[in-house]
Amino acid sequence: MDATLKTVIGGRLVELPGTIAAVRATMEKDQAAAFDREIEHVPAPLLPAELARWALHGTGADEEDEVLFDRLARGEDVGAVSPGPDSEVA
Repeated sequence: MDATLKTVIGGRLVELPGTIAAVRATMEKDQAAAFDREIEHVPAPLLPAELARWALHGTGADEEDEVLFDRLARGEDVGAVSPGPDSEVA
């Protein structure tokens, strides 16, 4: 069984391919060529994030994020919660 990445898109839990080969297998030929050119140059510490970015391509997650960021830019309360005083998040 291949590894998977899990995330929530549109309020639903979604499993995405979690290996380089499995992500690549979901792509059309031209997109796979771009993936191959890029992924081999990604520094190891950034590889998980880049693999997730490519796995999310075409899932609608980008559009969902854009809507959320637009709402935040307008100053809407989107239900975000502070991580608290002990958090290292800046």
